[in-house]
Amino acid sequence: MSSSAGDHGTQPNNTLYINNLNDKVNKEELRHQLFALFTTYGKVIDVVAQKGAKMRGQAFLVFSDLAGATAAMRACEGMVFYDKPMRIHYAKSKSYATLRREDPNFIPPVAAAVHNATLASDKRAREDDMNVDERASKKEKADDEDGEEMEIEDDEEGGSKQAVPPAVSLPSARLLCTNLPQEVTDDVLSVLFQQYQGFQSTHVVPAPQPNAAGQKVKMAQVLFDSPELATVAKEALDGFTLKKGWIMSVAYI
Repeated sequence: MSSSAGDHGTQPNNTLYINNLNDKVNKEELRHQLFALFTTYGKVIDVVAQKGAKMRGQAFLVFSDLAGATAAMRACEGMVFYDKPMRIHYAKSKSYATLRREDPNFIPPVAAAVHNATLASDKRAREDDMNVDERASKKEKADDEDGEEMEIEDDEEGGSKQAVPPAVSLPSARLLCTNLPQEVTDDVLSVLFQQYQGFQSTHVVPAPQPNAAGQKVKMAQVLFDSPELATVAKEALDGFTLKKGWIMSVAYI
């Protein structure tokens, strides 16, 4: 990221890129404190601060207009924040939040990222399945003498099958995603939902029943800050094709 339009050719826009942040601070606390600080310079519509290794010590701050972003950058560049001086620049491109404001039908171009993450997860899942088969074979031999029938549970996401939460018609801050392929993980699903303002977390678990084709599937709960913010994500991603032949359903719970 560049430090200014003049120094590195980055065009001024509503989104600021902030780095040199204290990466020991809790993510939610960091988001709230950045919002509280920068909202004095203009209307802040999104604060993105992720925990991933590549995003440590960094954040994106989205203003509703350029004037607020510019005023904040000039006033806060070098300001000591949690014992470290902030480095603030215009972001290289408009944020997804800004693009959504300009075009309500805008959908983040994350399909490629989801595809790549899915492939990687699929490879890990196949390796895990091989390990499960080896463990199962050994346990079957050990149980033969007892005459016990062994049932292999899919414990990849923490254990027993989960009941499907009932869907509700009224907007809710919690969403239920169904018909997810086996290789989908929290990381894969977060690639999709973290593009939307107010995203908090995903929790992927095995679904209690196979799909209509008899395939094992997963489901997930996705939490947002409010029903209004969850609705934006639901409307954009209900029916999203995770991979060929797999269409995700998103409902309120």
